[in-house]
Amino acid sequence: MSELIIPGIITSVVAFFTVFVITPFLIKALEKRKMAVKDFNKPGEVMVVRPGGPVLIAGILAAEFTLYAFLQMNEILAVIATTSMAFVVGMIDDRKVMGGWFKPLALAVSAVPIILLGAYDSNLSFPIFGDAVIPALYLAIVIVMIPITGNTINSIDVLNGVASGFMTIASFALTISLVIVQNYEVALISLPLGFVSLAFYKYHKVPSKIFPGDSGALTLGAMYGAIAIVGGVEIIAAIALLPAVINSFLFLSSMKRIVEHRQIKAKPVTHTDDFKLKATTEKTAPVTLVRLILGDKPLSEKQVGYEIFKLAVFAGILAVTSAFLTVIKF
Repeated sequence: MSELIIPGIITSVVAFFTVFVITPFLIKALEKRKMAVKDFNKPGEVMVVRPGGPVLIAGILAAEFTLYAFLQMNEILAVIATTSMAFVVGMIDDRKVMGGWFKPLALAVSAVPIILLGAYDSNLSFPIFGDAVIPALYLAIVIVMIPITGNTINSIDVLNGVASGFMTIASFALTISLVIVQNYEVALISLPLGFVSLAFYKYHKVPSKIFPGDSGALTLGAMYGAIAIVGGVEIIAAIALLPAVINSFLFLSSMKRIVEHRQIKAKPVTHTDDFKLKATTEKTAPVTLVRLILGDKPLSEKQVGYEIFKLAVFAGILAVTSAFLTVIKF
């Protein structure tokens, strides 16, 4: 494990500073091209540029190719390919609002490199209960998991800083879990995800200077799912992502169909006179995690974000605990 420390440090530095340094230039470029959208949670006509996906994929690719120079692993190439394809899907959706089924189907195709490169283990590991050997069924899990994680992060990208902050917490919890189960190489592969998310949060937090857009959210989510698969920690990864998963489940169960957020007329959140967020009373509005958080009383955008981060930290602790339970022999 000691020989992996230097690659880990270099990879982390490359991931963080690529995003941290380049993002201001991307913001200026997007401003010049007038690629901005209204921030509906701010009073007045506050415009925020998007998408931030290009800088996120730049940081990820720079870090992962650096790591590949140290470790020539198919798992690294699989993560790179799947993440890059998810980025392209997001960029298409950023430019033109596609139908509700476009992203799930396109992201399913993005999972194919993992299968072609053989960067997976058909055993599904459960904490306490051990491994389930499901060779044929596992291929379906690979295809389904990338759309789930990609759209899950996309669905929670509703407030300033939430998607990047949430992914920072979840991805570092995933890295720690990979170390616990002694999958050290894949733990290195996962480090860039945490550091690009952390660097982007600097510009995405309240008040946002840039939004990740679909290209950014799908990139982060798809990479998370790819790491979970190549690392053989799918269940643990799902636990760390639990608040976002619950948000997606609430949304889909209330809408009863796959639909783009931008196509929804009745919004789950409205504003008070002092522009705090409050849950809507419209019955046709979707149920979301934010709406549940606001069920008690109105909160500022920053306060809601912190509540989501608290849930993310709790889910991360559960994931790390599950990793310990996976390696303990009862």
